[in-house]
This record gives sequence, C-alpha cells and structure tokens, in this order.
Amino acid sequence: MTTFPLPLAELLGQYGSYGIYLLIGILFGATLETAGFGNSRKLAAQFYFKDLTVFKVMFTAIIVACTLIFLSSSVGLLDYNLVWVPPTYLWPGIVGGLIMGAGFIVGGFCPGTSLVAMATGKVDGVFFVLGVLSGIFVFGETVDSFGVFFESSYMGRFTLPELFGLDYGMVVLAVVIMALLMFWGAEKIEAAIGGETAQKAPRWAVPAAAALVALATLSLVIGQPDNADRWNRIETEQIALVDQRSVQISPAELLSVIHDARIKAVMLDVRDERHFNQFHIHGAQRLEPDAVIDTAREFMLQPANTVFITMGNDESAATEAWKTLKAESLPNVYILEGGVNNWIRTYAEPVFVEQRLVRNRANDQPAYRFDAAIGSRHPAAEPNPHAFEIEFEPKVKLEMKRAPASGGCG
Repeated sequence: MTTFPLPLAELLGQYGSYGIYLLIGILFGATLETAGFGNSRKLAAQFYFKDLTVFKVMFTAIIVACTLIFLSSSVGLLDYNLVWVPPTYLWPGIVGGLIMGAGFIVGGFCPGTSLVAMATGKVDGVFFVLGVLSGIFVFGETVDSFGVFFESSYMGRFTLPELFGLDYGMVVLAVVIMALLMFWGAEKIEAAIGGETAQKAPRWAVPAAAALVALATLSLVIGQPDNADRWNRIETEQIALVDQRSVQISPAELLSVIHDARIKAVMLDVRDERHFNQFHIHGAQRLEPDAVIDTAREFMLQPANTVFITMGNDESAATEAWKTLKAESLPNVYILEGGVNNWIRTYAEPVFVEQRLVRNRANDQPAYRFDAAIGSRHPAAEPNPHAFEIEFEPKVKLEMKRAPASGGCG
C-alpha cells in the first residue's frame, strides 16, 4: 500500500519534483499575498493587538494541518515517520526564536512574508530580504565561535506527546480546542483595542471550528498506528523478500560494504550483552531489542547512503529487528546471512573453527566458544578484505531516500 509523502524524485525525476516544489511555493506565496501578509504594517499590527489576522491565519493553518496529518496517519494514508520534524535544540532554539521575533517586530516581516513582499515590488520587503541574506552570511562566518552552544541541549525529534506523555490524538484535540479558545480571545482583544476597525469572524467560522473538533476527535478515537500495525500493512511484501533471501547479505558482501567509501555501514548487533562482549564485528554497535523503535527515529537522520545491517548469532533475532526497522520506514536495512556465527565461520582460522565449535547448541546461540570476553580484538572481528577473495551475489541496493528531509518556515 502506497502511503504519503510520495517519493516525488523517484516518481517524477529530479526536475519534475523541482517543478512541483516551485508550483507549491508560488501557490503558497500567492496565498500569503491574498491574505495581506505582504504588507509589513498589517503584520506588525499584531504586536499592538490591533489586527490579529496573522495569528489567526497562521494558527488556523497549523491546527488544520496538524489534524489532517494525524487523521491521515490514523487511517494509513500517511506515514508520519517520513514527515520532517525539526530536531530540538532547546536553548539555541529559544535564543533564535527571540532574535527572529525581534526582527519580525522591527522589520514587520518574517523570512517567508518578506519574499512575498519583495516579489510584489515592495521596497521594505527588498531591504528585509537583503538583511536576511546578510544575516545568513554573518551567521555562517561566525558559527564556529559559538558552535558548542549551537549544538547544545539536543533532544532529537521531541514533540508535545513526548513532553506530556500523552497520546498523539489527545494532544491534537487539546491543541485544536486551545487554538479555538485563543481565536475567541483574539476577537475580544481586537474589538476592545481596534474598535470599529476590528474584523469580525465570518459566519462559517463556527461550523468550520465544529468540523475541526470532530476530525480531531475522530483521530483520537481511531488512534495512531503502532509498530505492529505498520508491519501488518507491509508484511506480505516484506516477508516475500525474506523468503526469497533478498535481504540477507553474505559476510563477504558485508565486508565489502564496510570498506566501500561510498557507503556508510551501520551494523546493529541485537544479541545480549554477554555474547556481544565475547565477540563482535569491529565497528558494530549493540542494540537492545526493546530500543529498536526509538533508535530508528534517530537513524532516519542518517545520510542517504547509509546501509543498516542487523545481526544476531544466527538470523532469528536479527530478522525480528529488521521487521521492526522496516515497519518504522527505515530505508536500506539488511540482515547478516547466518549471523555472527557465519561471520566467524567465514573469517576465523580453520583451526579455531574446528576446535571451538559448540555441539548441539540451541537456535540463535553462539556456535563457537571463547575463553574470555575479547570483543572486537579477535582477528576475525576485523578481517583484511584483500586476504579473502570470496565471490558473492550483491544484494545491497540503495533505496531512494524517503526519510524526513528538512523543511522551512513560511
């Protein structure tokens, strides 16, 4: 089942996707101009509580988008994991917001509305854009001097549900109700300060607000899909790949990927700590099975050339981790064929393989005995790729990245 957001570059090509982006930008700019947001006086009036149109329009856009996004996610039309949520850097974000707010008050524009003003020939918009570009240049030239602060208080993809420990649907409904109450309050403030010039809400505002509350309530009732729900939607297609052995890569291919400068290999060892400490492939990171979902969200921010390889002693635990990561929409995920046992069998000395073999072992348990926890210090943990000429069927194919890409401010 195809879910949004669609991979436009894959469907339409690079220039076709650029055409869509350009069209959206033009329509967005036209909408801002139609709403009067190309006028700096109208924008600045909100800070004097005389005209709160900007607040009402932008907040309306936020709650409508919020409601439709999570309702679409609830019914399976949208993959929320692929929606860009800017990572939170708390204190740099607060300072940056204050600086931008001060510039908004002084200049009467935000970056997006200044471009609209410039496009319509307004002189103040032109000077504001020049100021924005100058600020970008100065920031780029000086960021190294405060880089520690700029990268501080990192909280990842942190949203209100994580902050309050609430369900997404509950937060969406609460935000919608809060916004509607604030709209009502804004109307009262405008009437008190603006007097006869204050604009009244249109007649359709009340039924539109009721419809929005109804949609938010529906999203809450349906609920957001969990990892199991998402896996059920893709299970038929993905299990076929497992059965066809299309996602299990050989130790020889993994060694080739590790030493391929064009690829970033992230090896995820899902074995328990004892087995990991006894032996693991050099560069592998241990991943607790119950932490796979949370970690997948961080993996989404990796470059498009990143390949993820899950590994256990054999394949059982690695396959379960692979399923979880695929359900979280992580691209380029593979399984080490035969697990770490097969890696040792391939790259350890024949004498070690013969003498340290564990007879009658249980499934997905170590096949070889180690006298001490040597981690990646064993020679087989980091084999020389030039010392092993092993042919393999290449299976790693970098998917068109559908992970979240950065967005911007209107």
